[in-house]
Amino acid sequence: MEIRNIAIIAHVDHGKTTLVDKILHATKVFRDNQETGELIMDSNDLERERGITIFSKNASVTYKGVKINVIDTPGHADFGGEVERVLKMADGVCLLVDAFEGPMPQTRFVLQKALQLNLKPIVIINKVDKPNCRPDEVHDAVFELFFNLDATEEQLDFPTFYGSGKNGWFNDSLTQIDNIDPLLDGILKHVPPPKVNEGPVQMQITSLDYSSFLGRIAVGKVARGVLKENQPVALMQTGGTIKKSRVKELYVFEGMGKKRVTEVVAGDLCAVVGIEDFGIGDTIADNR
Repeated sequence: MEIRNIAIIAHVDHGKTTLVDKILHATKVFRDNQETGELIMDSNDLERERGITIFSKNASVTYKGVKINVIDTPGHADFGGEVERVLKMADGVCLLVDAFEGPMPQTRFVLQKALQLNLKPIVIINKVDKPNCRPDEVHDAVFELFFNLDATEEQLDFPTFYGSGKNGWFNDSLTQIDNIDPLLDGILKHVPPPKVNEGPVQMQITSLDYSSFLGRIAVGKVARGVLKENQPVALMQTGGTIKKSRVKELYVFEGMGKKRVTEVVAGDLCAVVGIEDFGIGDTIADNR
């Protein structure tokens, strides 16, 4: 299956969570009659309280036979190290901007990291249905921001989508429609599939998850090879120590949850159970 890995960058209250909700609904992750509640991505209690995204989380949908992994990014420079690691899982980035407020200082840091990592940008101008919105001026302000952040000529030629997450539409023009298909088509068109390297398995641990049942779970993108359940691996720690370990269980992301699988191919994101004493930044490699 083809894969697209995309990170979403947005200022607080610019509509990131609503956008992810709409992507999940548009790809029929939920049955139409299913009550999902709002704010699917911001599940952590501290985040709900402060209204910011601290712990990056992933969602995954299938659209036209292509798997789209949606990676949430921390919205603040305070989490600088995490921002960079999280962005390394992505091949493209969606910058979501409010059509009235325009790009905000807090998103500048994350966007700069994304451009430095040479991620392919897509700009989404949200809330164009609100009074006093100024989508054209905001588009110019985004272009200026990219220019000031030393974007390449190719990055400056970013595609732009306009719409209203709340009303469930995004289009490549200001014409209102009744779906977000143009945006999803744009992701398939403009975001490249992950670069896959040949050779023995390798995966850097970019974040961690925790389950009271399974313990600490290593999350990352398989950069090379195929990672398999029950596979003996070497944990290469950032300090230089190498520990032998074994993959007990493997999960890929599906909707807002995880699905257990027997193997994960290069380019896909996964969660690994059974690795002891790992730290963020460590690498899971072939044990031969």
